[in-house]
Amino acid sequence: MNPVQLNAEELEAVQEWSESSQTLAREIIGRYPDKRSAVMPLLYVSMLENGYVTADGMSAVAVLTGLTGAQVQAVASFYSMYKREELGKYLVSVCTSISCFLLGADDVLAAVEDETGVPDGETGTDGTFTVEHVECNGACGGAPVVLVNYEMVEGVTPDKARDLVQWLRDGGPDVVNTEEMQKLFGGKKSFDWGVNETEGAVLPVPAFGPYGSSKKVTRWSS
Repeated sequence: MNPVQLNAEELEAVQEWSESSQTLAREIIGRYPDKRSAVMPLLYVSMLENGYVTADGMSAVAVLTGLTGAQVQAVASFYSMYKREELGKYLVSVCTSISCFLLGADDVLAAVEDETGVPDGETGTDGTFTVEHVECNGACGGAPVVLVNYEMVEGVTPDKARDLVQWLRDGGPDVVNTEEMQKLFGGKKSFDWGVNETEGAVLPVPAFGPYGSSKKVTRWSS
């Protein structure tokens, strides 16, 4: 479907958004017969604008979708990947569900906390790291699992977790990619991933090309 045209109220709601985000919002809304169905991807667009879902971002999404502010907030607060507080440059997520737990995830999380100096559930004062524990990421065969800006690394040991944090801190990569991190810091994988993924995340938002949240990695070749 073609991008929709925004009315005056909708244009006012997104006037602080970049032109590219406004265009993306129009395209997303145009994909749905009912614009309220666009609430979830539009929340990601608002995250790309500010790095997290702000109150103004939720208000803008409410106007764009015809939902109430409470309805949009209900969606944003239900799903844990919609972050409603400012994040560090790197969101380091350690899975602590049963398979990862049994294979040492608590030790991996402790190593991440110690190496970053950031406790679980918090963001460092310098804005580099946010650390969190998360529930199952669907890679139980490759436990323990760590994600950086939602890019997965399987079979991570406490020592490799420390190395990963040091690499992020010292190198400051603008793009983090699951293939690269797996080669450098991973261990056993749950299964053969198949085709190499050459793009990675540019923000603590899931990497998805059509949303502009991913970029090709140029540091290495497959």
